[in-house]
Amino acid sequence: MSYLISNTELSPDTNYLPSVNAIAQPQTAASLSSASSTPVVIKPSAPENLPPQYSPIDKTLTPTATIKSSASQTRESEIQQFAPVVAPPESFAPEASLSHTVKLSDDSEIPFAPVVAPPESFTPEASLSHRVQLSDSSLQTSPEEKTKARSEPPSIKVPISEELQVFPVGLDVDQRPSIKSVLMRGREDGMQAINFEQWLIPYEAVVRALQLNVTTLADGQLEIRAPGLVTRINPQKLTNDPQLGLVFSVAQLQTLLGVTAKFDISDYAVRLERPWLLKATQVIAPPEAIVELAGLPEVPAPGLTLTAVEQKLNVSGSASGASNYQGDFAAVGTALGGSWFVRVNQPQFQNPTAWQVAEAQFLRQTNQADYVIGSQAPFWLSQGTGDYWGLTTIQRWGFQPPKTVGGGLSPNQRMQSDQIGRVITGKAAPGTLVRLTQGLGDRIIAEVLVDSSEIYRFNDVKVDTRFLGATYQLLLYPQGRLTETPEIRNVTFSTLPGQLPAGASALVVSGGFRRQFAEANSVIGEFADFRGGVAQRWGLSPDLTVGLGGVYDQSFRGLAEIFYQPQNLPLKVALSALSGDRWDINTNVTFDISPQINTRFTSDRYKSRFDFDWRMSPWLTLLGGVDSKEGGFGGVQIAHNRKNSFTFARMTFNTQSHLRWNLLHRRGQLELNSNGNEIASASELAYYLSPKKFTHQGNALFLGYETSNIFTQSDRLATLGWRYRSPQRSLNGNYFWEAQLAYGIGSLGSGVIATLGTNILPGLLLRGRYQGISTTSNEPSFGLELVSSLDLQRGIKPHPSRQANNLRTQGGIWIQPFFDRNGNGKRDPNEPIYLDQPNLLFTINNQPLQSFAPTIQNDGALIYLSPGKYRLDLDPAGFPANWQTAIEALAVDVVAGSYTPVMLPMIRSFTRSGVVTDSRGKPIPGAKVEAIELNSGQKRFSVTNGAGVYYLQGLQQGNYKIEVNGQPLNTENLQLQETSAPFQELNLQ
Repeated sequence: MSYLISNTELSPDTNYLPSVNAIAQPQTAASLSSASSTPVVIKPSAPENLPPQYSPIDKTLTPTATIKSSASQTRESEIQQFAPVVAPPESFAPEASLSHTVKLSDDSEIPFAPVVAPPESFTPEASLSHRVQLSDSSLQTSPEEKTKARSEPPSIKVPISEELQVFPVGLDVDQRPSIKSVLMRGREDGMQAINFEQWLIPYEAVVRALQLNVTTLADGQLEIRAPGLVTRINPQKLTNDPQLGLVFSVAQLQTLLGVTAKFDISDYAVRLERPWLLKATQVIAPPEAIVELAGLPEVPAPGLTLTAVEQKLNVSGSASGASNYQGDFAAVGTALGGSWFVRVNQPQFQNPTAWQVAEAQFLRQTNQADYVIGSQAPFWLSQGTGDYWGLTTIQRWGFQPPKTVGGGLSPNQRMQSDQIGRVITGKAAPGTLVRLTQGLGDRIIAEVLVDSSEIYRFNDVKVDTRFLGATYQLLLYPQGRLTETPEIRNVTFSTLPGQLPAGASALVVSGGFRRQFAEANSVIGEFADFRGGVAQRWGLSPDLTVGLGGVYDQSFRGLAEIFYQPQNLPLKVALSALSGDRWDINTNVTFDISPQINTRFTSDRYKSRFDFDWRMSPWLTLLGGVDSKEGGFGGVQIAHNRKNSFTFARMTFNTQSHLRWNLLHRRGQLELNSNGNEIASASELAYYLSPKKFTHQGNALFLGYETSNIFTQSDRLATLGWRYRSPQRSLNGNYFWEAQLAYGIGSLGSGVIATLGTNILPGLLLRGRYQGISTTSNEPSFGLELVSSLDLQRGIKPHPSRQANNLRTQGGIWIQPFFDRNGNGKRDPNEPIYLDQPNLLFTINNQPLQSFAPTIQNDGALIYLSPGKYRLDLDPAGFPANWQTAIEALAVDVVAGSYTPVMLPMIRSFTRSGVVTDSRGKPIPGAKVEAIELNSGQKRFSVTNGAGVYYLQGLQQGNYKIEVNGQPLNTENLQLQETSAPFQELNLQ
């Protein structure tokens, strides 16, 4: 059907609509005019299949309309409602007739198509109503024209306006239909869209089609989110069409949302393309899952253990001298919720009376407090470890200390935070999406959409103090379009040891005595001269931490600390001062003049030093500085890395003519290593026969050169030899096998040099060396090193990792899943451990097992952990077929010095399934089938499906009573034994 649309403005009044306006959309007014016009084909949407009762004849509609004239013979036209004719299907009823007329006031008539009532299934968007204003000029016809009108039904010509008009169009997204028909304001000429960028599409239709998530903000702006879009728009910038409401223009879809649009005349639809579907989006890091421990069965940590012992023995000697035996013994275990550790120095291994206790310590560490008794380092840094014995406690508020591995208590480390919150802020254009990532990864930590203030801000960005710094990246997407190439801004944080978060504090209290060995044969020594002190540290702001205290060390002394690191200035200041007759001041100040120029000043009671580093290029750095003892110095550093080569070189020369250097160069299978100073030097050129580069494994040929004085012609030695290192290593990193054979020629003679070492036996390291020549002697010498470690908690057996020292601050979980064939809950000699798929079987604190670097052995899985309580979950995905555990999760307590054993008996799992029928043999759907173990009362139930089938799984060994809908069956009890079939059909009636 053709219309000619004129320029007359449309009236929003719809009171005159006929009865079908229940499904009509806002109407478009037009005027009939004799002006020149252009035919426009309007294709309204209609259902593909109309119901049989559909008929275009609507008895409720008046087939004629009367146009009245005023008394002054000036005819005022009435505004009438009409709808374009909807093309009926081919099965349209033949009785359909369009012989309706419009009767004018002068009794003339013109043919007119009435509004046709659509079927109930017709979508609201499919109805297109137009308001037509009839003008006098259009009704003044000649008698000839009237005669022609009566003899030939003419079509109504509605003049077209140059403005956009409203009509129904389909809306597709990514080549797929989204909305079948929606009213838009636009214009087309039957072949293509006209001024398509000006077309108006309803806001609600765009949101629905693109599946946008829209939030209205407090300032009235709309925040729009999609998988590849995050932006804000001001709704006042959108057009509020009087008929369509809030609308997007096609141009705004591109500028505001980045969505392109096309008009397909053949399908009569507007196609939207979402560009973010073409690009993989980054993953926003989810918040850490809460570890829920309440209600779980608890596994307590051991109370008192002797976990591991370690004995070292070094034997050395020469051809003319007697052999020397020196040893070192250590033992570690658990007591009173903490760890105990003893180390004995054996300067004369054969003479136990000469042995001395080097360390003896009890240590208990938690996130809130630490307690240490015995040998320790004082917090005021005036004595060495082993000289001070006493009692120290550290209390913390508002922060957690970093995790420690190995060694005893380090007060300064335990009085600093494991993480420091930093603020990242900057400026960007409004609507820019700023995403924060750590390092070079794609994992999004946080994101913010820049508002009208043009400022973005990320608060409390965690910086791990263990690594003395962190690097973050800011990705800035213009207008929130993730398909655009983002601007990248790098942010680097350096941490300051000793710094606390704002509002946090720590208190340390210590008291004890100084130990001295007055006699050579004293095992413990003598304790005298009381020492002690109290100090507290406060985080006053994110930039400043201060500490104050007092100590008694031969005299009363005051203690003051300052840790200052402003966020907007590349400066770090750490200062500790201990007053007294002789002040002890320790200073560490760094200042980065620019990203390429760094300065550092350090001082203590022994010397002061100033360093200046200028990074002139990614591979070249100039060095310089002044040392209070050695004078000025200068040098150069080179670091260059390529695919098949690597070079690191550093050389300095000071005013005392001291030359110092380090060089490491690798190219393919060739490696050059050299280092030296004013005292000695050593260089080696090695060629590795293994094709694996930079692994130091397999066979190698080497040429070495060393001196004991680079400024003299004596004390030099050159060697040529062969070396082998096995690809396999023990848990502590030592090679299973290591051998070297070389021949040396030096200023003092020549001879054979050989070494042999093995760690193939668990818990035992054996290494021997024979040297026929050296830079200082031509007398043959030998050395033998023996290290033996035993694990006593898991039975007297070798400890493969030899980590007795690490257990001072760490504990662990020893997991033993086993086949409990007899169901007694204990592991018997004939019941093996099952660890075929440990990474599928366990999770710890919602993290996969492999993230904890477990040690998998024949007797279980050993996981080293810091003290605390952990959640251990068992995943049935890792269970063997037809086996299960009686529990699904545990709360395991871990203390330093030992492993918490977790025995997990796996029991047989049985399944019984069948059909429940009534007395007539018909299946009973929805019946509750319950199996009740008579001894334990444990219940398992299943509800039958529509076919009456039930499925009872996870049944353990036992004697079961079967009930259906709470009624016991007149059958024998279900007996499940070790020899029973895992799966069996059991029909019930």
